[in-house]
Amino acid sequence: MAMLDVGGAGAEAPALSIRGLSKIFGGARALDNVDLTVMPGEVHGLLGQNGSGKSTLIKVLAGVHDPEAGAELEIYGRKVKLPLAAGEYRKLGLAFVHQNLGLVPSLSVLENLRVESFATEPRWHISWKRETQAAEEIFKKYDLSIDPSTPVGELQPVERAMVAIVRAVADIQSGQSEHGGQGVLILDEPTPFLPAAGIAQLFDLVRTIVADGASVIFVSHDVDEVLEITDRATVLRDGEVAGTLVTKDASKDDFVERIIGRKVEIFHIHHKVETDAAMDVEVRHLTGGTVEDVDFYMRRGEILGLTGLIGSGFSEIPYLLYGAVKADSGELILSGNHHKLANTTPGRSIENGIVLVPADRLGGAAVGGLPITDNVTQPVVRNFLGRFGLARTNMETHAHKLGVDHDVLPNAPAMLLDALSGGNQQKVVIAKWLQNNPALCLLDEPTQGVDVGARQQVYMALAAASDAGSAVICASTDYEQLEQICNRVLVFSRGRVVSELSGNQVTKQQIAEHCYKSLDG
Repeated sequence: MAMLDVGGAGAEAPALSIRGLSKIFGGARALDNVDLTVMPGEVHGLLGQNGSGKSTLIKVLAGVHDPEAGAELEIYGRKVKLPLAAGEYRKLGLAFVHQNLGLVPSLSVLENLRVESFATEPRWHISWKRETQAAEEIFKKYDLSIDPSTPVGELQPVERAMVAIVRAVADIQSGQSEHGGQGVLILDEPTPFLPAAGIAQLFDLVRTIVADGASVIFVSHDVDEVLEITDRATVLRDGEVAGTLVTKDASKDDFVERIIGRKVEIFHIHHKVETDAAMDVEVRHLTGGTVEDVDFYMRRGEILGLTGLIGSGFSEIPYLLYGAVKADSGELILSGNHHKLANTTPGRSIENGIVLVPADRLGGAAVGGLPITDNVTQPVVRNFLGRFGLARTNMETHAHKLGVDHDVLPNAPAMLLDALSGGNQQKVVIAKWLQNNPALCLLDEPTQGVDVGARQQVYMALAAASDAGSAVICASTDYEQLEQICNRVLVFSRGRVVSELSGNQVTKQQIAEHCYKSLDG
């Protein structure tokens, strides 16, 4: 595997260099002698499974965690003493954009851009006109059409991400004289909640930033994204560096093998469904939101994919069928029973054997501040009612068994759900809703923000549910995911089904082709 030469006589000083970085928590090594070098003008990927040490490394750079003795840090050739004090990273030319973006929805774009300087710099007067002009200029520089007066809460997800990135870049540029370089922007998993078109916009912005001379550390679970946007990428596994690859010379399999530690046989469902299987699900004349007069059917044990370009309506289908979003009209026929969708509610859906796993797992599928036990037993809590209240021991035993079945790590039912990694949170959510063998399982982007290893386990859980007789509907913009798990795929455009792919047609390439062909329809 080809490697980039980052040293030697006359070599340019790295934008950031870490050597011998270790961190121990309670006797467990989260990082073990990690080296990382990022060159000026480079997009450097940082990958690894949940718990591999990525977040710990980022928090050391942010001054949140103190590393063990012996670690060395250099920024543009200047040695920096560790540990970093809180906020010191700003003077060093480092800026962070985390997954939650750190924006205040009720404030305007301009107020979010300047909130830190307003709070920390002494001033008697704010010239809003001058501040607005400065914001407009930086948006123009990066070819962004964002009105500085707009409340952040009214922006699209991709626009919010752009505002957070532009704010971070502006912070870097304001301190260039102090740190003597163009700065390093750390993007900590910025894409999981963005549509495909939004990711493309974000990548365009990243390319513009590095063209100006800054460096970017791009933290991600998504190997395809890393292959597209990075120059090199470092893989962490169990707190150690499993390898640093030159992206253009590496394959997806090269990355996956280093992430997992072995070759992974990618899960693929058998695409064929028996044509004599029961016609268990029919949707007739569904209308609501952008969806208009949609009909489709499913057979027992089938996994049906729904996809299309953003705004095509496919992602609304699970919520309309479940009653989370009210349908204007339509009918769902499930196992011979007819349900008017305009009257459907989530409570009625659960009673009818219908479950929903939304894309926002901690916002819509579970409660992060509650223990795993309370989350996973919520649909079956009546089973644990006794004369003296809830039988907590039995609940925890049940939660532990589900944790074993779905490979939740750590399998600690008393742990708060939001203390788990994203992949393990999703395993808990899947276990919660599949435990009663639902007749119809509805999913929206089920592996968003989930690492490659956990994805395979989610796929196997869905395949097991379909084998047990559940009909599974998966709405997703991840064409590779649809190829791996779906028997059929329906492609949407302008609120209607425009293509149906089945059997050997269900490939990433064919799905993408039909999605973009739909623009001509």
